[in-house]
Amino acid sequence: MFRLASVLYSLIATTLAGSAVVVALVAGYVTLQPILIAAALGAVLAVPVALYVARRMMAA
Repeated sequence: MFRLASVLYSLIATTLAGSAVVVALVAGYVTLQPILIAAALGAVLAVPVALYVARRMMAA
């Protein structure tokens, strides 16, 4: 399951981090620090999401 979660993380993390950066930019945060924070939050949030998706895929 760890290998599957790792592959899923690479896809989910880029999606969530990119979406968070877009949200930060739309909200008017155009300096480096808020953009990096948004990307980091997306990457951190992707860990439990990838594990959840991997568990659901293995159970099916």
